[in-house]
Amino acid sequence: MANSLCIGVLGSYGGRNLGDEAILSGLLADLRNQEPNARIIVFSRNPAHTALTHPDVEAVPWEGVSRVDSAAVLGQLDLLILGGGGILYDKEARRYLRVVRVAQERGLPLLTYAVGVGPLNDGVDTGMVQETLARAIEVTVRDQESRMVLEEAGLVNPITVTADPAFLLDPEEFPRERLREEGVPAGTRLVGMSVREPGRAAERLDVDGYHRLLAQIADFLVHRIDAHVLFVPMERDDIRHSHGVMTHMTAADRGRILHNDYSPSQVLGLMRHFDLAVGMRLHFLIFAAMMGTPFLPLPYAGKVFDLAQRLGVPALKGVEREVEGPLLAEVDRLWDEREARAAATAQRVAEVCEQARGTSHVIRGVLESLRARTLTRMPAS
Repeated sequence: MANSLCIGVLGSYGGRNLGDEAILSGLLADLRNQEPNARIIVFSRNPAHTALTHPDVEAVPWEGVSRVDSAAVLGQLDLLILGGGGILYDKEARRYLRVVRVAQERGLPLLTYAVGVGPLNDGVDTGMVQETLARAIEVTVRDQESRMVLEEAGLVNPITVTADPAFLLDPEEFPRERLREEGVPAGTRLVGMSVREPGRAAERLDVDGYHRLLAQIADFLVHRIDAHVLFVPMERDDIRHSHGVMTHMTAADRGRILHNDYSPSQVLGLMRHFDLAVGMRLHFLIFAAMMGTPFLPLPYAGKVFDLAQRLGVPALKGVEREVEGPLLAEVDRLWDEREARAAATAQRVAEVCEQARGTSHVIRGVLESLRARTLTRMPAS
């Protein structure tokens, strides 16, 4: 259609992380619901992966692309959406905002879609975040911590707190036969676990120390509830760290690692099969919460603390500072109280899902304004 909008989406997309792909899926579903005929261009780290996963969008690279080439694509857009997910943090924010600056030089409207912010201490990144978001037509963030970081960076714009776009995702059925193919025996209790690499988001983690700690949790659950443990990698490097945990388990024969490739909706459906979930990755915990699986966060960053607080579940001090005794006691308490907590947690999850839809309410007004502007530009027939 000649008057359809052209919308660009910039984020950490391209298949490296299931959480990021869940964010993109939720965001695109929202856009399609509101603007079915829009032309959508996703700026991706792996355009081939994005185009294969989302055949109804166009995918273009943004890393290592010159300003001239970026401007050629940006010149086609009516709107640039930044986010969602945790992309505005030290040493990384400047990379995304380099593209945003080119867009703003061309007068392109910008909004942030439930973006995650922080830690933000570097002067260059802080300055770029303040400068570019000050010119955004709408700023929405996924949690209170992100709003506080932006306010401390000097942003005076109104900031709307919504929730992670992954809360907009629908589950896909995960047949039990797939669990058998993954080596999980039938007729057993099953615990899901999620570990992660230290990386820039969790630099304080002592790898061998937290591997041993998680192995103690896994062993405890094997013996406490007679369970098998299935490690769920949310990105490729999680496989290596899952093996690292299993090497410290005394009951390693009861542990398995999910090896096949699955979409975010499939992993969301997988959560139905877990009796309990214990994990570090934010979106692993979000998926457990959405499917009503009792879960215990092992916080390594503020975003995990924020999720625990919003959902009213125990928030530990942080996996890098935990010791075996208190942590195992919390796991034990979670198992004993899982049924008593279920209704309250489900109510909190429903509230957060509604908050995630709040981003839609914000973007709806923006899209209506852009549609009106596009119609006024159309030549008379």
